[in-house]
Amino acid sequence: MPRTRSSGAIAVLVSLAALAAAGCGGAEDTKDSGASVASGGGEKLSLVAYSTPEVVYAEIIPAFKGTPAGKDVSFKTSFGASGEQSRAVEAGLKADVVSFSIEPDVGRLVDAGLVAKDWKAQTPTKGLVSKSIVAFIVRKGNPKQIKTWDDLLKPGVKVVTPNPFISGAAKWNLLGAVAHGGLGYVEKLIKDHVSVQPESGREALQTFTGGEGDVLLSYEYEATTAIKKGEKEIELVRPDSTVEIAIDIARTKGASPAAKDFADYVLTPAGQAKFVGWGYRPVDPATAARTKSQFPDPAKVTTIADLGGWSKVNDDLFDPEKGKIAKIEEDAGVSTAK
Repeated sequence: MPRTRSSGAIAVLVSLAALAAAGCGGAEDTKDSGASVASGGGEKLSLVAYSTPEVVYAEIIPAFKGTPAGKDVSFKTSFGASGEQSRAVEAGLKADVVSFSIEPDVGRLVDAGLVAKDWKAQTPTKGLVSKSIVAFIVRKGNPKQIKTWDDLLKPGVKVVTPNPFISGAAKWNLLGAVAHGGLGYVEKLIKDHVSVQPESGREALQTFTGGEGDVLLSYEYEATTAIKKGEKEIELVRPDSTVEIAIDIARTKGASPAAKDFADYVLTPAGQAKFVGWGYRPVDPATAARTKSQFPDPAKVTTIADLGGWSKVNDDLFDPEKGKIAKIEEDAGVSTAK
C-alpha cells in the first residue's frame, strides 16, 4: 500500500529556521508557508504551535489584543506538525510561546535549555492548554458502520492516520490502539488497514476529506473543526474506549514579558471558550464544568499516566532504533526518520 514518508522534514526545518532569521513583519496580517505575522507597536511575540489549533489562535490573538495587557502586542505565528515545529525551535526558530501535541516535544526544548525545567509549574493547569480524546472520523452516514476499534479491522476497511515519527497526533492515535488491543492489534491495523500516513493531523484530515480511506484516526476536535468550517460529508464517532489527549503550552526562557500575559489569557474562561468553540476540551475548571454536556466521556478513558508516562512510552514504542511500534512501521514500509 502507498505510504507517505518523512522526506520533507529536513526541508521544513530549514524553511522554518529561515523564517526565524528573516524576522518577517509588515503592517497587515500575512501568511507564508504556514507562518503568519500580525505587526504593530510595542512587544512582539512569536507563537510556534502544532497544526490544528491555528483556527483557535486566529480568534484568541485578536481577543487578547483587545485586553489592556495585549493592546500593544504584535504576533508572529507558525503552525505545523508538532515534532517538526519542536525541532525547528531547537534549530533556531524564534519562539516565545510554544504549544505542542505531545509532552516530549516540549521536553526536547527543555533538554536544549530553551524551556525551563519547571515549565509545568508555571501554569495552574500543570502545563496543559486543552484536552481531547482519540476518536474516529467517518464518511457521512457511516457506510462501513465503524463504531469500535474492532470495526477498523473489518475486511476492506482503509484507515488514515499520520506518521508517528513526525506527528504528535499519530502517537496519540496509536496509543489509543495500544490501549484497546495491545501491539498485536496495532500490527494488524498498520500492516493490513492503514493506507496512508500523512505528515500532520491537518494533512491527514485533508487527505481523508479528499477521498482517501474509510475512517480517519484523529482528535475529537478535528471533526468539530472540519464541520464548523463547512465540511458536510463527515461524522464523528467516539469509540467506547479511548485515550485522553493532553495538549501542552509553555514559555521559552528569555521570552518577552508579554508571553506570560498571553499564556495566562489563553487559560482564562475567555480564552478557553475559544477552544471550546472549536471542539477542544477545556482545562479551566469553571469552563469544563459549564461545558460538560458538550463532551461526553466514553466508557473507558486511558491516560498517558496509565500507560506509564511519555518517557516509558517513547522508549518502548516509538524509539526509532528499538521501539516496538517503530519496528511495526518499518516492516510496513514507513520511514521512522525524524
